[in-house]
Amino acid sequence: MTAASMRQEVIANNVANVNTPNFKKSVVEFEELLAREIYGEEDDGKLKLARTHDKHLPYKPLEFRAEPTITQDNSTVMRVDDNNVDIDIEMASLAKNQLYYNALVTEFGGHVSKLKNAITSGQG
Repeated sequence: MTAASMRQEVIANNVANVNTPNFKKSVVEFEELLAREIYGEEDDGKLKLARTHDKHLPYKPLEFRAEPTITQDNSTVMRVDDNNVDIDIEMASLAKNQLYYNALVTEFGGHVSKLKNAITSGQG
């Protein structure tokens, strides 16, 4: 949710600077970094081994260090004033990110609701 929130701010900044000469858009990278953390560099679609019992085979614990990062896109130019913000792409990204964020909030709310139900079940 942090990455989606950060992405919303970055897209809003890009939209706000759509007419600023020499402005270069920024993007938030997170999902690709997280996938590399989970699946490894080879990205074969298989999860790394997870140990769930002391008598299971030894393994290296999964340590997720993926953090959302903001990078500037200097590779493209949209107009003669060196601005590279395409308002149509930004608005589509904004809508997609809003849907993504709403889905995360809904899922998280369901998880919290289940935890609350498990904690309070049997009490009445």
